[in-house]
Amino acid sequence: MPDLTPLLAFRWSPRAFDPNAELSPDEAASLLEAARWAPSAGNSQPWRFALGHREDETWKRILTCLPVDDQRWARHASALLVGAHTGDDERAAYDLGQAVAHLTVQATALGLHVHQLTRFDRPGLALELDLPGEIHPLVVAAVGRIGDPFTLPEELRRREVGLRHRHPVADLLLA
Repeated sequence: MPDLTPLLAFRWSPRAFDPNAELSPDEAASLLEAARWAPSAGNSQPWRFALGHREDETWKRILTCLPVDDQRWARHASALLVGAHTGDDERAAYDLGQAVAHLTVQATALGLHVHQLTRFDRPGLALELDLPGEIHPLVVAAVGRIGDPFTLPEELRRREVGLRHRHPVADLLLA
């Protein structure tokens, strides 16, 4: 495998989060600062975030909009972060993706992990968080420190401890 920075090589999306770990104010600020510095078309920075810390009201509102299967493990994350974008164009969604990617790499640098979810009740979440109509939630990210995979249900535990697989680069090339 070609050289890859450890920040990318060791990044992964766990489901086993430490239910006692807290996300400190400095860590939260660092994650959001990394997202803030992501590139965006015309420097439009169309991303917006809602951050809920475990058991606060925002966290609870976000959690209830996740599918029950994901609530089983996401409830142990130190924080739940909603990534949303302004505008209805693909460029805004792409730019939000870059901001979340920057946040994810920064989380790895801090010893944190992020698991992104795109399957959730978007209209319900917009209502729960009282988002203006021009703000479109696109992703929920569970953030925290690694927990014990043996606390997960059997089918999730197998996925958690199994080998990670990626398509070979050759399969990703169009030409």
